[in-house]
Amino acid sequence: MEKARILQASTSEVYGDPEMHPQTESYWGRVNPIGIRSCYDEGKRAAECLMMDYSRQNHVDVKIVRIFNTYGPRMALNDGRVVSNLIVQALKGEEMTVYGDGSQTRSFCYVDDLIEGLIRMMNSPGGFTGPVNLGTPHEFTILQLAQTLLGMTGSPSRIIFKPLPQDDPIQRRPDITLAREKLDWEPRIQFSEGLEKTIAYFRQMI
Repeated sequence: MEKARILQASTSEVYGDPEMHPQTESYWGRVNPIGIRSCYDEGKRAAECLMMDYSRQNHVDVKIVRIFNTYGPRMALNDGRVVSNLIVQALKGEEMTVYGDGSQTRSFCYVDDLIEGLIRMMNSPGGFTGPVNLGTPHEFTILQLAQTLLGMTGSPSRIIFKPLPQDDPIQRRPDITLAREKLDWEPRIQFSEGLEKTIAYFRQMI
């Protein structure tokens, strides 16, 4: 009987608030193990450790991907992600919440591109475990995102600023060299196109 191949959906959060930019898979990260975000960050780091140990000890074909910020249709209205939060606030005409001064950056990958990357990782040769970064190599500030959504939605909302949460990463952008080399993968959907599709979905939901 053929053994199962296991995909672990890890996260860019394993890099914490990184000192390396952009982040490569060889970077071990900078995570506060006792911070308010540490449960998720350290949970994913521990999961990677367990997957690798399981692979080495039991010869299981493991595939680890580190997923960066993903967005697209079918996100929940109240899932707490920055893209959905700002779109919903804009469409409802509510104040759009930006934390800190909005200069922190994120890299937003459209869901279709991510799924293609996951499929390619699962179809990659046996013995290649990763981890592999899956995300877009283009970064945007949160303030740029909010301003872009204001324009795209035609919303009367105004942007308000609130204190930056503890340990919130200042920069986040993947180095996807490995994904290009091993999976022949990179994102194809432009940010503006992805946002248009996502906004259209939320218009139907609100």
